[in-house]
Amino acid sequence: MARYTVVTMPGDGIGGQVVPEAIRVLRAVGFEANYVPADIGWEFWRSEGNALPDRTIDLLTKHKLGLFGAITSKPKKDAEAELGSTQRGKGYVYYSPIVTMRQRFNLDICVRPCVGFPGNPLNYIRKKSDGGFEEPNINTTVFRQNTEGLYCGIEWTNPPDLVRGALDSHPKFKNFANIPGKDLAVSVRIITRLAAQRIVIAAFEFAKKKGFKAVTICEKPNVVRETSGMMEEVAKEIQRTRFPEIELWRNNIDAQLMWLNKNPENFNVIVASNLFGDILSDAIAGLVGGLGFAASGNIGDDVAVFEPTHGSAPKYAALDPPIVNPTATILAGAMLVEHVGEYDRAKKIWDAVGAVVKQGRVRTYDMMRLIGGPKVLQQGAASTYQMTDAIIGELARST
Repeated sequence: MARYTVVTMPGDGIGGQVVPEAIRVLRAVGFEANYVPADIGWEFWRSEGNALPDRTIDLLTKHKLGLFGAITSKPKKDAEAELGSTQRGKGYVYYSPIVTMRQRFNLDICVRPCVGFPGNPLNYIRKKSDGGFEEPNINTTVFRQNTEGLYCGIEWTNPPDLVRGALDSHPKFKNFANIPGKDLAVSVRIITRLAAQRIVIAAFEFAKKKGFKAVTICEKPNVVRETSGMMEEVAKEIQRTRFPEIELWRNNIDAQLMWLNKNPENFNVIVASNLFGDILSDAIAGLVGGLGFAASGNIGDDVAVFEPTHGSAPKYAALDPPIVNPTATILAGAMLVEHVGEYDRAKKIWDAVGAVVKQGRVRTYDMMRLIGGPKVLQQGAASTYQMTDAIIGELARST
């Protein structure tokens, strides 16, 4: 009997292409699991008015581990327009299923590793003073608070009178006092001390485990004084009382993006609130190959869901054979394996990906800097299947 059960949620678009490839790699590395498919995504929104059906919630509640692909999300009016005829007028509101999943299971620790595999033609390079180039070793993990901040979902267009009254009580709101409600949209940024403590502690514990000398807190407390101020206050207190041997660096979000373009190798562990962490992880992913190499873990006390950070890319979903890079989802699978304590198998997957990238014989279209489309295979790009085959081949050679 398999030791684990993994709820698989391919979702929309290319999610249905990359999740099966990650499962092929997990099986090849000897990870013993049952894989239970679950419903999620746009078709369930259209047919049921719910992109994350209760039956999928029940499966995650039972089995605790999930491997997620990608979903299509659209603005409110577009989403309502695509509801099936039998679902219209019932008051359904579209919510991102991955955001809902994070909040439902309190998957508040988001871990996003961004690693530059040597030989990746998409890696960041830097011009040297003598006219040559160097390729710094980028190994950065972003710890993103995953359930609060601007993604908490508390927002209005045309706020109700009670909310409007509360806003009117703030002296800074006088500049908006005469704006008609229909022309006023409000989103609330919420940070709680407990959630801030949890994400900061996770970042410091990771730095200690990996032997990194510093954690960088990345916020904007000089402007967003209350919420970013609390994040930074918590980080300083935790560093002082629990991890004095590890340095705490503090950078504003805008300055941090500049430093990442200048010397990204200096930052091994970054911790941030929800939106800032999202921005940072995508920015760093762009330095190490793009979203085709960017994996993510959403971790709570009981449930953990792992995913690539890319979207559903519907324009590629119909291509046969598929052309998208499966590496991000394969690395998400490696994160899942490491999460349950099978460190050796996780390392084998990371090493196999690194070997394939370094050899350079098998490259998906993004690694060849080609514009995606059906003709890229004729130009020498590997298909999704061929990239996975190469990684599995390296796993076979290493055992």
